[in-house]
Amino acid sequence: MFAFIARQPILDRNKEVFAYELFFRDGKNNCYPEVERDEATSKLIAKNYQTLNLDDISCNKKSLINFQSETLMSGLPASLDPENVVVELVTGRNEDSSLLDVCKHVKNMGYKIALEDCRLKPSWDDFIPYVDMLKVNSNHENLDFFEKNVNRFIDANVQLIADKVETQQSFSIFRDMGFDYFQGYFFARPMSVSSKNIPTSKLTLVELMGASSSESFDIESINSVIEHDVGLSYMLLRFINNPMINKRYKITSLRHALNYMGEVEIKKFIALLALANLSDDKPLELLHLSLVRGRFCDLVGTEKNIGNNPPTAFLVGLFSLLDALLDQQMESLIEKLPLVDEVKEALCGGQNDLSMYLMLAKAFESGNWLKVIRISKILELDQKLLHSLFNEAILWGNGVRRSISPHFPATKT
Repeated sequence: MFAFIARQPILDRNKEVFAYELFFRDGKNNCYPEVERDEATSKLIAKNYQTLNLDDISCNKKSLINFQSETLMSGLPASLDPENVVVELVTGRNEDSSLLDVCKHVKNMGYKIALEDCRLKPSWDDFIPYVDMLKVNSNHENLDFFEKNVNRFIDANVQLIADKVETQQSFSIFRDMGFDYFQGYFFARPMSVSSKNIPTSKLTLVELMGASSSESFDIESINSVIEHDVGLSYMLLRFINNPMINKRYKITSLRHALNYMGEVEIKKFIALLALANLSDDKPLELLHLSLVRGRFCDLVGTEKNIGNNPPTAFLVGLFSLLDALLDQQMESLIEKLPLVDEVKEALCGGQNDLSMYLMLAKAFESGNWLKVIRISKILELDQKLLHSLFNEAILWGNGVRRSISPHFPATKT
């Protein structure tokens, strides 16, 4: 259905995903694309490039979508479900009076409405009966003004979304102020940076990371590590028997998996297994983001024929959030991990091919289409192909996430 799209998570007060805001490159101002797009072009995209539907994109969470007013007034596509889609309206595109008419019309169609505004001015009181959520820019300097004005929306059961929340401190400020949801990559930042040692309980996982980054592969030592940890054994088998990875055979052991999947793929899953266990007290979305980055960088590396043993492109994407997972500076952390030099360089902000793949992944995450265009030209890769690869990475990440979720605590007890 959609070929050119990005998503950004919106987390609740417990740092669990409530919804994703969707950004459409093939629509005006990142809005939902016009339905009358050329039919021949639509068929060509569907045939040649990986496309997604809303459930794929939002991983069965709610979707916040911007629409042009003209699209809303003419009726929304029947394929959209009011139970899962929140219509987002940006103030400033319309006069207040016409925007109020749009709100009434959308509300009558059964949709929830999120109004984006950073001022909380009294004139929005007229909108309260029709608006379910209000999104404000957390970068607004006047926090005292926010504190004095949020209660009238809270009292009216309008849920508040803080946008552009990029630090843990900002998250705490707006959570304490009474906000319900938070959009931005604050969860992908270390909570308090330190140079502490990696906990002894995690050292086994570091051993596995080293094995995934090495050209050699000692099946006996890796098998010994995993067999002596029931949790690792169980999660490895869940990963490898995930339908996104293996649709044909029931895998019963690491040795069986090695024979079926091959050394390179097993290295990737050992790295994934280690990362999942390192992040057991962090938001699940942090691991999910790492999964998508890892798969996307791997796919781009394959297109560029950089070689995959060790799977360096995959490791750069997968380990790109290690600093947030372990609350340490990346440079200090990387020195403690047995990674190859080109992976270390890319993770620490150096300039090489792998760092370019990671930059591209981040551009897709934020819907920075101009940056996507620029990097695609540098890499000499077709933009439509890159969109398709990113969509494939989302699907892969969703599938692996589903295999993790029932056994992955949201918070530590």
